[in-house]
Amino acid sequence: MFFKLREKGFMELVITIGIILAAAGFGLYLIWLEKRPVEIGKPRLVPLTPLLFLCVLIVIMGLAHMLSLLTGTPYTGRMGRL
Repeated sequence: MFFKLREKGFMELVITIGIILAAAGFGLYLIWLEKRPVEIGKPRLVPLTPLLFLCVLIVIMGLAHMLSLLTGTPYTGRMGRL
């Protein structure tokens, strides 16, 4: 295999994929809730947009973590290490 996946790295990869899938699923559920019509006189008690933003952020961070697990080098981004 051309990836530098260690023995203990496999379990970390499974956990990372699980967290990404859970955040994506919860994000899709929030989108479904957002598209439902609101009943007059019953406002939503929890704003869904910040929760959706948090789900997107978790998915992006999980993908960066998965990239670093698969390649064996930490993701530094375009600016390099600070």
